[in-house]
Amino acid sequence: MTNRNNNGFRFTPYKAPHLTPFERLFDIFKELITHTSGDFDEAIDWLIELDKEYELTTPDYSINDFIEELKSKGYVQEALEPSDPDNPGENADESAKRVVSLTAKMERLIRQHALDQIFGTLKKAGSGNHKTPKIGMGEEPSGDLRAFQFGDAMSSIDITESFKNAQINNGVGSFELREEDLVVKESHHAAQMSTVLMIDISHSMILYGEDRITPAKKVAMALAEMITTRYPKDTLEILVFGNDAWPISVADLPYLKVGPFHTNTVAGLSLAMDMLRRKRNTNKQIFMITDGKPSCLKLKDGSYYKNSAGLDQHIVDQCYKMARQAHKINIPITTFMIAQDPYLMQFIQEFTAANKGKAFYTGLKGLGGMIFEDYENNRKKRIR
Repeated sequence: MTNRNNNGFRFTPYKAPHLTPFERLFDIFKELITHTSGDFDEAIDWLIELDKEYELTTPDYSINDFIEELKSKGYVQEALEPSDPDNPGENADESAKRVVSLTAKMERLIRQHALDQIFGTLKKAGSGNHKTPKIGMGEEPSGDLRAFQFGDAMSSIDITESFKNAQINNGVGSFELREEDLVVKESHHAAQMSTVLMIDISHSMILYGEDRITPAKKVAMALAEMITTRYPKDTLEILVFGNDAWPISVADLPYLKVGPFHTNTVAGLSLAMDMLRRKRNTNKQIFMITDGKPSCLKLKDGSYYKNSAGLDQHIVDQCYKMARQAHKINIPITTFMIAQDPYLMQFIQEFTAANKGKAFYTGLKGLGGMIFEDYENNRKKRIR
């Protein structure tokens, strides 16, 4: 750390910012509540264990004090839940148990926390600032200049270059600025983007002692928060896929868990394309977070065809078919592959080729940064 004075710089030892007991515990709690899929009691149990080991509390501030402050600040709420919801009976209040749950305020804060962790602090920007190859009215400068035309916004005029033209064209002695001296800054046309994020919640997302679902969940929350704050005219819809596929809301993300499911990639892609067909935006895309192994199809009679042994060629062919269909309706698929098995990576390569999309073999550590970078780069409007 440096302090400027009249004689130059003076270096002093770094001092960590002061945190209150609540702030210190709250930072840890936000991580724990994400890992426990919104289970308040489990998160507090973990916090108690951490407190025993690292002495996070003080004699004047206990875990119970922290819980009460969470309630008073509106981050959690307490309600009575009948012990038997289907048969409450006359003495429901006596048998009910108190359940603590997260408020909408806390859910939003968790998403912001994920955004800050993965993408850094982003400020709210103007709407629709997706770069395209088309020159037009927008917020992203192209670096080019052109002659002023009637109807151009005054704010787009390059004052410095226009003054230079006036001096060159009219001389320095008697300064005169004419319309033909004016030049304006070109900018990229602002476009909108509709995105569907697919999250694999099959059992393999937590196999082999590796928690793959929590990083995927964090990325989804961060992406939702980024689009809401930075690109408010864009749309993001989220779906999860296991044996079947179904949409979820942003508010559901902190509570997302894997299940005893196989991986029905075809069902997820089919639902994603249905969602995007209803969007009027020209720019549409699918982001898919998966460990890459499709193992399930739903048959016409409603039964399931499952095969977890290697890659089933019938299932794989159906995945390729869906990839080609998405390409035909101009929907690129970007796959974020979080497993490193060579045969699965080969499947993703062929799947990506069928769609003419993109694939990133990120592992878990770089997942957030990869998705953010690709979202920023995918805004070039396809001109037909």
